[in-house]
Amino acid sequence: MSLVVVGSMAFDALETPFGKTDKIVGGAATYISLSASYFVEPVNVVSVVGGDFDQDHIQLMHQRNISTEGVQVKENEKSFFWSGRYFNDMNSRETLVTELNVLGDFDPIIPESYQGCEYLMLGNLAPQVQRTVIERLNKRPKLVVMDTMNFWMDIALDALKETIALVDVLSINDEEARQLSGEYSLVKAAKVIMAMGPKFLIIKKGEHGALLFNEDKVFFAPALPLEEVFDPTGAGDTFAGGFIGYIASTGDISFNNMKRAVIYGSALASFCVEKFGTERLKNLTQEEIDARVQQFVNLVQFDTVLQ
Repeated sequence: MSLVVVGSMAFDALETPFGKTDKIVGGAATYISLSASYFVEPVNVVSVVGGDFDQDHIQLMHQRNISTEGVQVKENEKSFFWSGRYFNDMNSRETLVTELNVLGDFDPIIPESYQGCEYLMLGNLAPQVQRTVIERLNKRPKLVVMDTMNFWMDIALDALKETIALVDVLSINDEEARQLSGEYSLVKAAKVIMAMGPKFLIIKKGEHGALLFNEDKVFFAPALPLEEVFDPTGAGDTFAGGFIGYIASTGDISFNNMKRAVIYGSALASFCVEKFGTERLKNLTQEEIDARVQQFVNLVQFDTVLQ
């Protein structure tokens, strides 16, 4: 059940209708690994940070049995930084500052202790970096899951398609699915994208839930209606962590089990948005997770008699 997570560990500065923060810890690998750690251990991280990165957060990761052996520390450089402002609907946002810093020339190093991993989660990074990780593993994992975004579709489409062809599961949002496929219908878009290589496709629809596709099968998971959403940052990565963490904990990569994994991923993401940054993900209990998953089950469970 060994899991390797690749992605950014970073600083974010956020502004939402509920308030604003100075620099707080963020990044895809941060959210993914914290979320996955509630299902499987250890979670093995591959990333890069500068000498300015918060060591208290590294200690938190260790406490959650997240290995940072694959995290490079460049003492005289700065960590990746992103600043953004969310609008009232919390679905749209404006990027204020992006500083790649150490992420600009990230060359992932896979420690020997990470080799032989059964599950690989590729967080949003340059597709060339994601492909490099796959190629540097001595043995292909049982399941490779990849997240990406429209930025790479704009500037590195050919490299992105080459990497997509190497993975088992692709996770993107509805806007990205339409851009990548050229199809407005998400069902048609899914067929086009799966023809590129992935056996499974997850299309995230924010507050409207998520779709899972495999061959001619489709599963829909709703999003949990929440009274307040404080900060959507990292929700997609938290979803990915819950998804791959649950899969790794069960060892089952069937479509039916992936449906359950989508629910668990959605449950973890619903916690993430309740507070700024990673705050809500630090100390969840199994009872809280079980209760939240049950809420999702109750959303879609009903009895009926077909005439």
